[in-house]
Amino acid sequence: MIAFTAFLSGLVLLLTSPAHAAAPEQGLRGTLTFQGQPVNGVKIVVTTESGQPVAEVTSNAQGTWQVPVEKPGKYKVTLDANTLPQNVAVRGGNNVRTPTVYDGNMSTVLFALQAKGAPGQPAEEEAGQSSFWTQAAQLAFEGLNLGLIIALAALGLSLIYGTTGLTNFAHGELVTLGAILAYAFNAGVGLHLIPAAVIAVILAGGFGYAQDRFFWGQLRKRGTGIIAMMIVSIGVALFLRYLFLIIFGGQTEVYTQYTGQAGIQVGPITAAPKNFVAMAIELLVLVVVSLALLRTRTGKAARAVADNPALAASSGINVDRVIRIIWTMGGAIAALAGIMLGLSQSLKFNMGQDILLLIFAGVTLGGLGTAWGALVGSLIVGLFIQLSTLWVPPELKSVGALAVLIIVLLFRPQGILGRRERIG
Repeated sequence: MIAFTAFLSGLVLLLTSPAHAAAPEQGLRGTLTFQGQPVNGVKIVVTTESGQPVAEVTSNAQGTWQVPVEKPGKYKVTLDANTLPQNVAVRGGNNVRTPTVYDGNMSTVLFALQAKGAPGQPAEEEAGQSSFWTQAAQLAFEGLNLGLIIALAALGLSLIYGTTGLTNFAHGELVTLGAILAYAFNAGVGLHLIPAAVIAVILAGGFGYAQDRFFWGQLRKRGTGIIAMMIVSIGVALFLRYLFLIIFGGQTEVYTQYTGQAGIQVGPITAAPKNFVAMAIELLVLVVVSLALLRTRTGKAARAVADNPALAASSGINVDRVIRIIWTMGGAIAALAGIMLGLSQSLKFNMGQDILLLIFAGVTLGGLGTAWGALVGSLIVGLFIQLSTLWVPPELKSVGALAVLIIVLLFRPQGILGRRERIG
């Protein structure tokens, strides 16, 4: 009950946050920086997809610009290269973006800037081929970043499935919970993002424990079947999702730190420093948890429960205690995934729902119930999602990952690292 009370306290803090006094209008926005400094006076032209003019703005002293739009939809954003400083150019020469604005949301448009005549800048006759491989390298990096975030969320889902057999459709809401709690302590209370994230992970872990202690554990004691519990998890997901909508609102938000970082160049890849740090943290957590499952007594007990709960109980293992530890760990890891996702993109009430299908794809592809399988499967999903945009529209980028999932399962139904089981 202490953990659940702390969870409610965090939600109350979020509800009273002044950042939610008014939802931002829908539109487009961006920030132009070069070598860590804002670029002022650059003209941005926004039109509809059909070419109807919407607005012309220029970046301010902070390098930011913003254009509100009346209706959601796809727009064309053009950066006037003639208004850039003399020594600055748009990376790859592509000064046009076609973002999609969703109802009530602000869509962020990114333009990467580089010095004119920088080393490695292609000649005109080689620009097309070089630009393709540069874009492919950039998308591969973004795919690894996304894949590690999916792997964090998938790891908790896979562990819960391995020990209880439950396919938890409310796991995406645990991802959202972590991001929202971190935002509550960051923007609402005024804590720096790092301690706010630590508190959010602890509270989400406590909420995971409370879920099993007072809800899922009670259903198991009553002999509720796995199919019935799976359907119940769908109801839990809907309840939590719309609770977040009531408390957080339908707008998108960002953390107060690490949002406007200038990109740094590493070979053909341009990324903000926060992305490299986040990927290192994600990989470290995945490796530590996986090794803990292999080396520690609790990890060995969890694997024993996953193999045969009855036999584990007869050998003296407290099955309920092990399951609650796994639920606590799963909630905490999912919350960390939500924080990293919010740091990489933006926060909204249904952000966990948006990647839930990808989480299931990563878990199934790697092998249900295996920690390393969740990592491998999620990395493959993340890479295919991003790299597929080289050939398909961004709106269809998830299709490639799901196609790979179907193809792999046709030849290996147990997943890449899953164990073959005999039925009947």
